[in-house]
Amino acid sequence: MRAVFLALVAANLLFFAWSRYYSADETAADGVVLKRSDPEKLKIVPATIAGASGCLEWGSFTAAESPRAEKALEPLALGPRLGQRRTEETAGWWVFIPSQASRSGAFRQAAELKALGVNDFFVMGEETDIPWALSLGVFRSERAAAARLASLRERGVRNALVGKRDTLVPRIWLQVKGVDPALEARLKDIARQAEGSELRPCP
Repeated sequence: MRAVFLALVAANLLFFAWSRYYSADETAADGVVLKRSDPEKLKIVPATIAGASGCLEWGSFTAAESPRAEKALEPLALGPRLGQRRTEETAGWWVFIPSQASRSGAFRQAAELKALGVNDFFVMGEETDIPWALSLGVFRSERAAAARLASLRERGVRNALVGKRDTLVPRIWLQVKGVDPALEARLKDIARQAEGSELRPCP
């Protein structure tokens, strides 16, 4: 009997200790007991505020056009958020002035363009497939080429044409990282001022 009594006392002591260490509200719904944590060792971790993480790219530009495009972005003070992506693209359309038959004729036409304030052109050399023509831009779509032609007509260029031209050309895309809605709106305003350009998400 004494042994049984001592065993019951020991069992009661163990139950008391268990009930003091665990509380009813720390038992999960599935019956698994959750261990009590030391309040002094708890650490409050503040929620991370997500910053702007969007990326947009503006282009595409030739090597000659890229510096002017970057200058247009200077008021935004983008710093390290501004980068470049270089690629080669098939230009399916171009705006051009037909062959002038001779070198002197091509450069005479070039001088007339400069007098009208048009400086974005390239004289096709004798070694090219269309010697002494003047290229006024290559584009991926007919719509972009037509927009360029309309801009040239407004400046007084009357002999430029739009045509198909399947050629691979190096192009530059200006990429802007960390774009929030306010910055995106400003980028759209700048992109609208460059006919034939496109503002789109980074690939």
